[in-house]
Amino acid sequence: MTEPLVLALRGVIAADRVLTREIERVAFASDASMYHLVPRAVVLAKDEHEVAAVLAIGRAHRVPVVFRAAGTSLSGQAVTDGILVEVARHWRGATVEDHGRRIRSRPGMIGDHLNAILAPHGTRLGPDPSSLAACTLGGILANNSSGPCSGVEQNSYHTLASLTFVLPSGVRIDTAERDADDQLRQRAPAIHAGLVALRQELLADGALKDRVVRKFLTKNTTGYGLNAFLDFERPIDILAHALIGSEGTLAFISEAVLRTVPRLDHTATAFLLFPSVDAACAAIAPFRDAGAPMIELLDEASLKAIAHLPGVPDGLVSVPMGTAALLVQAQAASEAALAEREGAAREAARGLSLLTPGAFSRDPTQQARLLRARKGLYPAVGGRRASGTSLLLEDVAFPVERLAEGAVDLQGLFRRHAYDDAVIFGHAKDGNLHFLVTQSVADAAAIDRYGRFLDDVVDLVVHRHDGALKAEHGTGRNMAPFVATEWGADAVALMRRLKTLCDPEGVLAPGVILAESPRAHLAHLKTVPLVGAEVDRCVECGYCEPVCPSRALTFTPRQRIVVQRERARRSAAGDRAGVASLDREWSYPGLDTCATDGVCALACPVDIDTGAMVTRLRAESRSALTSGIARLGATRYGALVALGRTLVRAGHAVGMDLPAAGHAAPAARDRADAAAVYFPSCMGRVLAGGGDPLLVLAERAGVFLRVPDDLGDKCCGLPFHSKGFPDAGDALRGGTIDHLRRVSEEGRLPIVVNGSSCAHAFSEGSTLNFVDSVTFARETLLPHLTIKRQVPDLALHISCGAQHLGIAEDLRALAHAVAVRVVEPMGGGCCGFAGDRGFTHPELTASATAPMAAEIATARCTLGVTSNLPCGVGMARATGIRYRHILEVLEEVSR
Repeated sequence: MTEPLVLALRGVIAADRVLTREIERVAFASDASMYHLVPRAVVLAKDEHEVAAVLAIGRAHRVPVVFRAAGTSLSGQAVTDGILVEVARHWRGATVEDHGRRIRSRPGMIGDHLNAILAPHGTRLGPDPSSLAACTLGGILANNSSGPCSGVEQNSYHTLASLTFVLPSGVRIDTAERDADDQLRQRAPAIHAGLVALRQELLADGALKDRVVRKFLTKNTTGYGLNAFLDFERPIDILAHALIGSEGTLAFISEAVLRTVPRLDHTATAFLLFPSVDAACAAIAPFRDAGAPMIELLDEASLKAIAHLPGVPDGLVSVPMGTAALLVQAQAASEAALAEREGAAREAARGLSLLTPGAFSRDPTQQARLLRARKGLYPAVGGRRASGTSLLLEDVAFPVERLAEGAVDLQGLFRRHAYDDAVIFGHAKDGNLHFLVTQSVADAAAIDRYGRFLDDVVDLVVHRHDGALKAEHGTGRNMAPFVATEWGADAVALMRRLKTLCDPEGVLAPGVILAESPRAHLAHLKTVPLVGAEVDRCVECGYCEPVCPSRALTFTPRQRIVVQRERARRSAAGDRAGVASLDREWSYPGLDTCATDGVCALACPVDIDTGAMVTRLRAESRSALTSGIARLGATRYGALVALGRTLVRAGHAVGMDLPAAGHAAPAARDRADAAAVYFPSCMGRVLAGGGDPLLVLAERAGVFLRVPDDLGDKCCGLPFHSKGFPDAGDALRGGTIDHLRRVSEEGRLPIVVNGSSCAHAFSEGSTLNFVDSVTFARETLLPHLTIKRQVPDLALHISCGAQHLGIAEDLRALAHAVAVRVVEPMGGGCCGFAGDRGFTHPELTASATAPMAAEIATARCTLGVTSNLPCGVGMARATGIRYRHILEVLEEVSR
C-alpha cells in the first residue's frame, strides 16, 4: 500500500517526478560528506508552486524537507531521511544584466557555466570555490561560498544584489521589487516584526554586537549570518542576506541576482618553499599588501603528497622536516598592470627566508600545472587512503596573525589521534585552513576516535585561538553541535529565534545548522564497503555528475557506486531480501543506460572510471553461450561490419536519419616515404558520411599514407568491451595491434585513426604511436592546404573520445579554420550514443544531448561537426541539423 506521504506528493507533482522506488531513494542517500540518510521520497520539483506544495505537505505530515542541487556538500547539508527536493535539472537558466556587471540565475546553474556566460563581458562570479566545475549557484548561496581569491569582500553575501525566495509557509517574495518590504510585512507579519525585534536586541547588546562585527571581518560560516542584522535596517534586506549561508534551513532561494567582479586573466604565479610554517606565514602580510589575491599555504605533508605530480619543483618528497610552501599569484586585467603587480610581489619576496630562490612564472602551462598540483591534494590523499575509509575535508579559520600557531597545533592533534596521513593546506591570505584526514566509521571504536578528535579540534580553534569552526563550507551536520561553543548562548538564542520565525514547524533541514543533540554529528555516518577496485577510491564528491550522459535519465556515476555500496552493506549484514530488492531494479538504471564513455574519470578528482565497473558487471552477467557467440563474432568481424553497412542501407530505405552507408576498407597502398600508417575505423566503414576525406586531404597536401591490407576484419575491440565481452574485445584488439605493429615498422611510423573513440581505445596501454586523424590533419596537413572558402557557421561537438585524447584544441583549430562562426555548447559533453547504444537506448542520447540541443537551437546553427561518426548520428537526432566529420568539411573548403 502506498503511504499517505507519497500519495500527497503525487497529488501535486507528476508521478514520474516523485521517486519512491527503493533503488532511487538509495541513489540519493549520499552527498560528498560522511553522512548517509535514505529519503522517504525524492521530488524533482519544476517550479516555485511545486516547491510551496511540497513544503505544505512536509508541514502537514511533519516530515523534514531538504533541498539538493549538485550534492557536492562536504558537511551533510544535502541528505535527509524525509523529503529530498532536487532543484538542479529543472532549475537552469541565467541572464547577463548591466553589460556583465550583474547576472541573474536560477539555483541549478553550475558555477563554471555562469562564468562562461560572463567571460565575454570581462567579468566573473565573486565566489570562486574549487568545486565550481560541479557545484551550482544554489549551493554557493546556501553555504556563502568563497574560495582562494574571493576572501570576504567577494563572497556570496557581499555580492548579492537581490533574490527571490519561498518561505516554508509558501509565501514568495522577490526582494528587488520596490514594495518587497511591504509585501513581507503584509504576507508574513510575524517574520517582519520578529526581524525588527531581533535587530533591536542585537544593537542593544554591545558585547555581542562587537563580537558579530569582529567575527565577520574574516571568513565565517558557522551558524546563521547575524551580521545581516547589523548591515541592514529593512527586514526584507536582513532576511535576504540571512538566507545566504543558511543552508536551506530558512527558505528556498529560487533565483538570485549577483554583482560580478572583473576577470583578471593576466597572471604570474610562484611556488615558494620556506623552512617552516612560521616562515611561510610571516610572508603572508607582505604578499597580501602587495595585492596578491591568491596566497595558498601547503604544509610538509601536503608537499610530499603532491611530489609526484607534474609541474611541481623537484625534491618535494624529501623536503626537510617542517617545510612549508606558499603558492602566490599576482593577477591583473592587462599586461601593464600585471607587470606592476608582479613587481610588487617580487619586492615582497626580497629578504624572505626561502629554501630556494622564488621565481614568478607567466607561462600558462607552468602556472596551470602549479594550480593543478594544489588542487591535486584532494585526489593525492584520497587515492592513497586505506580501503574502506572515508575522506574528511574540514575548513577552519584562525586570525591571520595566529595562523602559523594554529597550523602547528593542528599538526599536533593529528599526531595525538594517529592521523598519520593528514595534510593541511588553505587560503592563507584569509587565515582559512583546510585539513584532510582519512577516517573509518566501521565500528564504535573508530567513531569514538573521530569524536574525540573533533572535540579537540573545536577546543583548539575556539578556545585557544578564537577562530571559526567553519570558514566557507557551511556549518552542516558535522559542526552543528558546536555552534554554541563558538558563538555562545546569547548568539545561539538569536539564531534559534530566527529559525523559528521563518520555519516555525521546523520542517526545513532540521539538524543541519542547529543540532538538538551534542553527539548528532556522530549519527548516520557513512560506511564505505568495498565493491570493486575500479571504484573503491570514490569519495562520492559528485564532480562526475555534470558530465554524465545519463544524469537526467537514470543514475550518475556516483549514484551507481552508492547503490553498489548499499548492496554490499546489505550483503554483509545477511539481508538477502534487501539485496534482491536492489538487484531487481538495478539493470536498467545501473547497467543498460551507462554509456561507459569514461568522461566521469576526466572530472573525477581521483580518476575513477565508473564505466569500467559497469563493463565488469555487464561481463559478469553474460552467460557462457553469449560470451561464446561474441568470441565467434570477433573472429568474423569483417562480416559483422558488412552486415552493419547493409543495415544502414536498409535504414535509409525506411527513412531513418543516418549518414550514408560506408565503404569497404580502402585498397592497400604504400610508398617508402609514407609519413604514417592509416587505419580507417570500423564505424567509418559502416557510417561513411562523405567517404574517406583523410586520404583525399593527404594527397592534396602532398603527404603520403601507408594503407595496410587485410583491414576488413580489424578493430580496436571497443564494441565488444563496452557490451561486457572483454575476452572477444581483447582478442580482436590484440590481433589488430600485432598487424599494425608490423606495418608501422615496430612503431616507427605513427598510426592515424579516423575515429576518436577508436584512437583512444587503441592508445590505452599500447606502446605504438596512435594519432587521431584530427590531430594529424591540424599538425601535418593543414599547413599545406589552402582554405578557399568558409562555411557560415558550425556547431562543434567534442566527443568523449576527443576529450580522453586531449585533442579538443585541435578540433577547435580546424573548426575555426573552416567556419566563420563556431558555436561550442557550454553544456557540451558525451552525446550518449556510445557506439551503437543510441540505437538500442535512444532515450539515453535524447537525455544527454538535450542541453546542447537547446543551446544550438538558440545559436541558430545550420551544420555540426564532430570527430566521431556515431556521435554525429546522435547529435543530428538531437538538433535536427546535419553533423559531419570535421575532415569532410575541411576537404570541401580546401578543394
